[in-house]
Amino acid sequence: MPKRTTDTTHMTENTSKNAANATGRRRTPPLLPLLALLAAALLGGCAVGPDYHAPTLELPEQWNATQADARHKLDDLKKWWTSLDDPILNRLIDEAVAGNLDVAAAQAKIREARAVYRQAGGALLPSLDGAASATKTGYGSTASSASTGKASYYSTFQAGFDASWELDLFGANRRNREAAGYGLDAANEELHSTLLTLIGDVALNYVEARGYQMRIDLARRTAASQEETARLTREKFRVGTSSAVDMDKAEADVNNTQADIPGYEASYAQAVHRLGILLGKQPAALLALMGDVAPVPVPRRELPAGVPADLLLSRPDVRMAERELAQYTAKIGQAEAARYPDISLTGSINTSGTEIGDLGNNSSIGWVVGPALNIPIFNGGQLKAAVDIAEAQRDQHYFAYRGAVLTALEDVENASVSLSRSRMKAQSLALAVRHYREAAQLSRLLYQNGATAILDVLDAERSLYTAEDSLVQSKIAITEHYISLAKALGGGWDETMDAGKPLVFDDGGNPEPVSNVADAKTK
Repeated sequence: MPKRTTDTTHMTENTSKNAANATGRRRTPPLLPLLALLAAALLGGCAVGPDYHAPTLELPEQWNATQADARHKLDDLKKWWTSLDDPILNRLIDEAVAGNLDVAAAQAKIREARAVYRQAGGALLPSLDGAASATKTGYGSTASSASTGKASYYSTFQAGFDASWELDLFGANRRNREAAGYGLDAANEELHSTLLTLIGDVALNYVEARGYQMRIDLARRTAASQEETARLTREKFRVGTSSAVDMDKAEADVNNTQADIPGYEASYAQAVHRLGILLGKQPAALLALMGDVAPVPVPRRELPAGVPADLLLSRPDVRMAERELAQYTAKIGQAEAARYPDISLTGSINTSGTEIGDLGNNSSIGWVVGPALNIPIFNGGQLKAAVDIAEAQRDQHYFAYRGAVLTALEDVENASVSLSRSRMKAQSLALAVRHYREAAQLSRLLYQNGATAILDVLDAERSLYTAEDSLVQSKIAITEHYISLAKALGGGWDETMDAGKPLVFDDGGNPEPVSNVADAKTK
């Protein structure tokens, strides 16, 4: 009979019998002393690399641009947009949080970070793999089998388990899990930062759209008033009390004012289109909702500026930068640990037989157990270079964190100055509008009575229109700077966002939002 061959990963029949005899002489393998030794080594191990500590930054004790009360509560900034007292704006922000594509992507990043954290945690635990096979092996020729009357094949059944446990003496896996935990924190802060930016953008574009509505309405009303002046000039021209030059100038003012309207309408449409995109809808989806002219919302309460140190807690982009610094600090230890020996405890149990029932016999079972040591000896400096890379990346994120703090301070100071100066400007413009309106009314009355020239009327009307338009822009700027200050202080969404469920449904190469699938099922 030809010599049988078996898989080199399994034991031959004779080897299995010898192992069974050895098992019979010593039923319990000498694992306890070895496990105790390795456990002691594991407990005595340490995680190499730097332990993270949040940097200490020198911050000013108070703001320069505002004299706000320093008793700042972070809760006072939550849902700051409700102080604008605009139901439509509140509705748009709610819909934007639910439908914005950037928010959905940030939620998916959180799910990814959670999975990475679980994956890193799994590396700290033992692993166990099972394998089984059933083969049929033939030998000899058909003719020889017929003459001898013997079968020309036989069956082999094999099964086994392989286990391993990396002891992580120098903390490579622990640093990896630590970095993954910080990465999960950063992903959560990125979602908060995305929400803060989204809410601010929705509010700014909404205010901009309402502002253009007001400017369009003002231009139309002014053009109608100027048309009345032009009509009066035409009547005077017919009776010979006015010249053709006066009539042409009056008509030109009407045309100039009307020429402003198309530009305002285009800008209004762009703002509304942007709102639609921010809500995850088609650009023109909100034109009907925004169609009615409404005033620019005005803040009803002041924002609590607090002290500069509050930004470290209230600004999600600052918190995200700090978490990323922590993440890349942990990665240094992970890279450093790769330069040290790596010890793993491995073991396997295998069984084989020509019948399935033989797999459980002592004579067919064998086991192997023991530690495995891996020592990096020469790698051309790659492992040391990996540590240098990790340290350089940590340094980059350290400076990025400091930069984020300085940018946050700048944002608050700029928004505070702009808000206070816009309010001062609006007060002066309101007085100017009142005086220009009185001058326009008086000059028109005098012109009707023939006591002044048409140029005085036209000049007064142009000045009134310019001042009124500037006042509208100033009111828009007040609300926009209020929004910018709220964003700079870290005010945003205060409700929990569910990032645990997939937001995309894929039925085999055709992914689409889960919300679309749910809507289709209800129809």
